[in-house]
Amino acid sequence: MKPNRPSITHRPLPLTAVNIEDEFWGPRLRVNSTRTVPAIYRHCKETGHVGAFALDWKPGVEPKPHFFWDSDFAKWIEGACYSLATHPNPELEALLDEVVKSVVSAQQPDGYLNTYFTVVEPEKRWSNLRDYHELYCAGHLIEAGVAYFQATGKRTLLDAVCRYADYIGETFGVEPGKRRGYCGHEEIELALIKLYRATHNERYLRLSEYFVRERGRQPYYFDLEAEARGEPPDMNHAGRYEYCQAHRPVVEQTEVVGHAVRAMYLYSAMADLAGELGDPALLSACEKLWDDLCLKKLYITGGIGPSSHNEGFTRGFDLPNDTAYAETCAAIGLALWNHRLLQLDCNSRYADMLEKALYNGAISGVSLDGERFFYTNPLAGNGDHHRVPWFGCACCPTNIVRFVASLGNFIYGQGADSLAVHLYVQGAAQTSLADGTEVRLSQQTRYPWEGRVRISIDPSRPAEFCLRLRIPGWCRQYGIKLNGEQIQPPVEKGYAILRRQWKPGDTIELDFQMPVERMAAHPNVSSDQGRVALQRGPLVYCLEGVDHDVNVRHLILPDTAKLEAHFEPELLGGMVVIEGEAAAPRDELWNSLLYTRSDQAATRPVRLKAIPYFAWDNRAAGEMTVWLPRS
Repeated sequence: MKPNRPSITHRPLPLTAVNIEDEFWGPRLRVNSTRTVPAIYRHCKETGHVGAFALDWKPGVEPKPHFFWDSDFAKWIEGACYSLATHPNPELEALLDEVVKSVVSAQQPDGYLNTYFTVVEPEKRWSNLRDYHELYCAGHLIEAGVAYFQATGKRTLLDAVCRYADYIGETFGVEPGKRRGYCGHEEIELALIKLYRATHNERYLRLSEYFVRERGRQPYYFDLEAEARGEPPDMNHAGRYEYCQAHRPVVEQTEVVGHAVRAMYLYSAMADLAGELGDPALLSACEKLWDDLCLKKLYITGGIGPSSHNEGFTRGFDLPNDTAYAETCAAIGLALWNHRLLQLDCNSRYADMLEKALYNGAISGVSLDGERFFYTNPLAGNGDHHRVPWFGCACCPTNIVRFVASLGNFIYGQGADSLAVHLYVQGAAQTSLADGTEVRLSQQTRYPWEGRVRISIDPSRPAEFCLRLRIPGWCRQYGIKLNGEQIQPPVEKGYAILRRQWKPGDTIELDFQMPVERMAAHPNVSSDQGRVALQRGPLVYCLEGVDHDVNVRHLILPDTAKLEAHFEPELLGGMVVIEGEAAAPRDELWNSLLYTRSDQAATRPVRLKAIPYFAWDNRAAGEMTVWLPRS
């Protein structure tokens, strides 16, 4: 019996079909549009990213373009386009038009478009796919071209990246005379699928499929290209095959390994291809990889990749807190992968993971003022880890600007005869059913601060369809009312299923109970044994030194301590904090001792105050911790 062929069952609504008017997300989207977008452009201009497309660099001139600069600037273009689509701005559109003209002017007659290998080392074009990010940069340019077209309707950049993709398709493949290569840093695979969906040109889908399926086949391409350069393969260094997920064909991979961002981009493309091609083997591989990651290698914040050595994964349950790498780009990649899996299988486990990364490990990567950024996101610190305005490797700032601006894509899904609500965000969405009936869904909520959600359903005429409402995995008790009457609809894969004929004015009220929860880690996570983390709703909390007169890393939380949550409107733009009684060592005992008997190690009561993890390091420097010893 053949396995079921996967398909895309719930596609996201277009970004412009979703309007967000949310207490939590509204200010973040405005800050992203008014501060982060211009700040990143300013840095790109100051560092030479923008000017590189003039192709006027000469040896000895500084700054010298870097081989991944194009990707940084392309991500800014993409993020600016998403922002423009939801926050119209004539000045930004004019700037994008100017920028796009500059980018397109750098395209070569054969379609090639890469500033570094056009002016700095043109003789090395396609000579080192393992290390030089050429196809990775091409992927981000392709995504930018699609975003610019969708935001403005202008084809200037889209046509250019189509020419580039056509040239790449003529260069790589299994046919005689073509290269059997693939990129060391995955990205082009998922970008080509976006290009296919925007143009309906199947060549781009097949090229993406080639790059995914070619990965890991022997003889290893990276060995062959090294030999062609006159170098030893050197692929045993730092486990390089695993580092870039090229150690075996993708359908045979069952454990997440290597560089975390590269892995997430590859898995995202695998999920996309599984749906577009109806390939059960690709979906099965994704499911096995998901289990390995989410059951063994995931921080409670949605951060992934504990090691700075490879910017990625180690062994299962190795989740140190102080040295957690947990790159911002990796948390974004985790969200992107789970969103794609969610489109194939409307299963709340994928939406839960999307939400976990979104509210914790991803948006922690940008300050509340929108102009400073984390590259890494540890779960504990001594006060010396801070966001900064820019990095020499600027992948995270340019990634977060496009991720936040694309929030509207993640909230809803639409199937053949169903609408799904994946995330609870105040605002409205407009769509049309297969029979032409227009439907408006609107949400009223203070989520994630409160668990009450009111959803209004307004079809243009009475219409029967299925409404799927996600029951968050963190929620233990909830209630649902339909037009004021308590109901208990069936739950399928974590979604409440309401199938009926909907009429204008129908309303649903959801009440997700949000107590403060003490979370424990798997016994194999040695870093967190005997400790608890605080969580309320989708938000993981942490303690900061600025709120305490003792080192928060010394605090002990008794199991019997009462914890209460309340909203503080003046704190960091307004947020729910958790307070309660904890214990701290008596400092005077330890002034002259390094060790003492445990029965002599007295403590004193202190007041504990926890804030959401995403908001830490927005005030005075100081210690921080997510996990607390329990007593």
